[in-house]
Amino acid sequence: MSSLPNLNLTGKVAVITGASRGIGESIARTYAAAGAAVVLGSRKQESLDEVASAIRTQGGQALALATHTGDNEAVQTLIQAATDEFGGVDILVNNAATNPHFGPILTAEESHWAKILDVNVVGYFRVAKAAAAAMQARGGGSIINMASIAGKRAQPGMGVYSVSKAAVLMLTEVLAAELAEAHIRVNAIAPGFIKTAFSRAIWENPQLSEAVLRIVPQRRMAEPDELTGIALYLASDASSFTTGATFLVDGGQYVDAGMG
Repeated sequence: MSSLPNLNLTGKVAVITGASRGIGESIARTYAAAGAAVVLGSRKQESLDEVASAIRTQGGQALALATHTGDNEAVQTLIQAATDEFGGVDILVNNAATNPHFGPILTAEESHWAKILDVNVVGYFRVAKAAAAAMQARGGGSIINMASIAGKRAQPGMGVYSVSKAAVLMLTEVLAAELAEAHIRVNAIAPGFIKTAFSRAIWENPQLSEAVLRIVPQRRMAEPDELTGIALYLASDASSFTTGATFLVDGGQYVDAGMG
């Protein structure tokens, strides 16, 4: 009989961006419960401190540091803090994202493009570059990029965001190919509609919410905790032969498109 897959993260150090709420917070709590020391990055220190305090109350190890991933110096400081406090970096979850434009793509301003691409794509690159250097010193690691179903299929009103998430999918594949020899695995998670503050404009609008749920076979939005299982798998040794992959967690939306 084969043994159970190793999902234990004891002795590992995980950096999670966008960790003050929603998906990032849920993943941070799960990693800490699995034994990892977690380093939390987001723009607001106060919100991060609340998450870190809750993790410590549960017996976990957590460090919170306000970080804007659009600022390379702040990114370097975050990774250095992880190394100084816990000895290095083994896991990175690129989760920080923004979307200041909603509507037809041709109504977007260049400023919207600049902001979205800088945070959602270049920001992921910045953090991955800094983390990869730290991971190599530890003999390898795992990078998990939070993408979106919007990067696989165009979503109404989310054109620029969709383009940015499509770029994340390719960034994941390129990094996976280039970092494999360094024993660094790179994968992506592409969520569908998740009930977070980020998606509030959808689920607080009854008409919009109804339209969204019609294209999801499970006819519901997911809770952030429903992404933590795949995030734990990709961070752990259970996924040692998994790299360059994108995992859709969308209630069947992608495969059902056009069939309803």
